[in-house]
Amino acid sequence: DKRFGKPCIKSTRITVYDVLNWLANGMTKEGVMSDFEELNEEMINACLAFAADKEYKLEIAS
Repeated sequence: DKRFGKPCIKSTRITVYDVLNWLANGMTKEGVMSDFEELNEEMINACLAFAADKEYKLEIAS
């Protein structure tokens, strides 16, 4: 799924980048799940894996 061209977490309108931004700004996984009950730890971990994979692909392309 996509919102404004950005990848979203399945069955939500929350982008991967929203979750990464919240975590980068100090929210814990538990805090994110508390504020957004539609998210679970597996979904948050998938966002982190997405970011790691994207970074890995950028490194290889250089």
